[in-house]
Amino acid sequence: MNETTPQQTCAIFYVSDGTGITAETVGQSLITQFPQHIKFVQKRIPFVDTEAKAEQAADLIRQAEADFQPLVINTVVDINLRKIIHAAGGLKLDPFNQLLRQIEENLGIERSPGVGRAHGIYDSHSYNARIDATNFALAHDDGMNLNLDQAEVILLGVSRSGKTPTCLYLALHYGIKAANYPITDDDLDKMQLPKAVIRHKNKLFGLTIDAHRLSQIRGKRRPDSRYANIKKCQKEISDAESLYHRHRIPFMNTTLTSIEEISGKILLELNLNKRLY
Repeated sequence: MNETTPQQTCAIFYVSDGTGITAETVGQSLITQFPQHIKFVQKRIPFVDTEAKAEQAADLIRQAEADFQPLVINTVVDINLRKIIHAAGGLKLDPFNQLLRQIEENLGIERSPGVGRAHGIYDSHSYNARIDATNFALAHDDGMNLNLDQAEVILLGVSRSGKTPTCLYLALHYGIKAANYPITDDDLDKMQLPKAVIRHKNKLFGLTIDAHRLSQIRGKRRPDSRYANIKKCQKEISDAESLYHRHRIPFMNTTLTSIEEISGKILLELNLNKRLY
């Protein structure tokens, strides 16, 4: 941020009759496109399914204090509740309603909206697959279980390079059974992975990260330790990347990449897009 540019604030509200996570995901993707001197103050208002809750949401929007008109991403289905929220002012961002109208025109039929329907469990197979995959990811985290026959993805990387959150994201969103193995100093000295891991070479995907960023992350966990030492981080990462190259394991740098992007790259690289739910 340029020191001569004063920081300005803008409130953004994610209002939903469900969890609001979908609206928040859309909003966060949008605001990343704007300069850092604008600070977005974000507020998720979930489960707005009565007039009283809609009025409360509207009050919060009216009370917002910022340099710009507040942004309101509203995914509430009920028309009357939507009117209450919209009456609060703010810039109304309603991507779903516009898209639904286009889909109606394309299909030649009207939607049959129901509050919270998008958050319901309508596909039990998909839901159960995500639960099973999540349990699998937890049981196979950090090399705890090297029985990897059922794994669809095995993430590799030095400690704190983003393996666990990526595995959980793949499990929760796509029902992918993802395990992860932390590359150890012993592995790097030998330039070799354990036989239980390398035998699943077609499932392997490596993560790497900027050494300075890795040092910062480790420093929060163990301040002033050899574990967080920048030279050790640099050596580990360099050796890990050499290991990937030696075994022809695809890998990517996670430093400036979101979990969503990392997961998308993995699905594409390992040809798992067919599993999207």
